[in-house]
Amino acid sequence: MNSKILEIENLTVSFDGFKALKQLNFSMDTGELRVVIGPNGAGKTTFLDVITGKVKPTEGRVLFKGRNLRSLSEHQIARFGVGRKFQTPRIYLNLSVRDNLAIAGSRAKSVFSTLWGRASTAERRRIGGLLETIGLATKADGLAGLLSHGEKQRLEIGMLVAQSPDLLLVDEPVAGLTDEETANIGDLLLALAESHSILVIEHDMEFVRQIARQVTVLHEGSVLCEGTIEEVQSDPRVIEVYLGQQSEMPAAAVKEEISAT
Repeated sequence: MNSKILEIENLTVSFDGFKALKQLNFSMDTGELRVVIGPNGAGKTTFLDVITGKVKPTEGRVLFKGRNLRSLSEHQIARFGVGRKFQTPRIYLNLSVRDNLAIAGSRAKSVFSTLWGRASTAERRRIGGLLETIGLATKADGLAGLLSHGEKQRLEIGMLVAQSPDLLLVDEPVAGLTDEETANIGDLLLALAESHSILVIEHDMEFVRQIARQVTVLHEGSVLCEGTIEEVQSDPRVIEVYLGQQSEMPAAAVKEEISAT
């Protein structure tokens, strides 16, 4: 069995001559939690778009569980085991929290049969377990539209998990959240990382410090460096990218500057 769940080789993506990704190489292990950071324009969204098949590479290839994804559609890639959570929650506001999870996990059934059919004991237990995991068990029968922004983010992560993907792609899950909500999302992702492979795109460096095991820094469409959060925040190349010039500030002050961007 391939220990690498995701391998990206010499990946280039061009849009009318502009190279959003340039000879990018990246890999992550099965069961790994990886955080990808980088300034605006680094290519983070395009990076996810290529993995999910929304954008096809100009050059290079993406291997998921050892298989080249180039010939597969977005739908096929999702079925193959890649799940993506976008920055803005995509939930059914007029349905209950429980029904949102049920629909997300009912690939083999229609929406009608999911909402009005009789769920099996196993399905009810699975949904109940997910509600506990995402911390929304007490709001299971309330409308999703009444949740706070942070709760909606947790619900969508739960909907992603309900699809049983092998790889979870989570795009900026704490944008606009309070400190408490951010910590809750971090705790949730750390719990899910015990049984899932997760790739997180994020700007909030406090949040990155909470969850990061290994960090990849993108810059101008390529991997700038990789390492622990301490290693990347102390790397002169990262400091230059985030601050715009070489800095002689102490490491602690540099970290605060990077966190503020």
